[in-house]
Amino acid sequence: MTPDGTTRRPVDGNHSDGSHLHTALALAAAGVPVLPLRQGKVPFGNCHACKDGACGGRPNMKAAGPCRCPAPCHAWAAATTDPHVLTSPVWAQVWREAVAVAYHPGGAGLTVVDLDNAAAVDWAGETLPATRTVLTTRGQHWLYQGAMPSSNAVLPGVDVKSLTQYARWLGPGTGRMAPLPSAVRALVVKEETTPARRGVASSLPSRAPWSRQVATGCRHTKRYVRTGLERGLALVRARTESGAGSQAFGVARFLAAQHAACPGPCGLAAIGEEIVTAAVTVGVPEAYARRAVANGLGTAVERAA
Repeated sequence: MTPDGTTRRPVDGNHSDGSHLHTALALAAAGVPVLPLRQGKVPFGNCHACKDGACGGRPNMKAAGPCRCPAPCHAWAAATTDPHVLTSPVWAQVWREAVAVAYHPGGAGLTVVDLDNAAAVDWAGETLPATRTVLTTRGQHWLYQGAMPSSNAVLPGVDVKSLTQYARWLGPGTGRMAPLPSAVRALVVKEETTPARRGVASSLPSRAPWSRQVATGCRHTKRYVRTGLERGLALVRARTESGAGSQAFGVARFLAAQHAACPGPCGLAAIGEEIVTAAVTVGVPEAYARRAVANGLGTAVERAA
């Protein structure tokens, strides 16, 4: 597997000789940084010199440090494509205890959307563009070309693994790898979760609501559009504690998809403004709300393409 979505050498992680090192070397030759996993399918613990961050950390960690430890310390940050490191004496001992191989997606220019259950898989199928898929024990990994910040629990059962995480190698998967979409990037954008005590975070000027005058090419009735929009706005306004920004993204994406077959114009900009206003009224900063809504409206275009 390479960042361009091709596989230079077939590797499946299940060899008759049980050699995880063989899998690791094949992946490294394809430009994918790898590391061993121990019992429990987690990275090996730090050596004595690196324990409790005493060494300062790996140079490629978020808190970069001077560590030049030859052992596979610091989890994902120890992942490497260097065959001399992978076969060195200190790593050889670890490979003998390894139960699996992991890789660093961000180091290979990739992002893994880890879908941990059936509901998460269904969400991805409805929301994200199709891409290369790898089956896991409980769900699926969706792989995209492009690296981004990592974040756990961006949605129930959904983790994003890229620059600062590892993913277990479960085979090359199936399907053509797609470019990293804005819908995935939007998942890790932090939003303000506490509404402002004295009014909303931004004061938006009044704008004309959606009407037939701005949607001369829409094939839907005004009642159909307004009913769907009002339901979506209610969902956003209900997120008074947290998640309004993510809800705004989802509503924008859903409503835009309803107009995919219209000749247009459909007045999506006016719909977007109403969603932004709803998000701002429950405390979402205007800049974040606009970004989330723009990404949601754009996702419909990406999926249609």
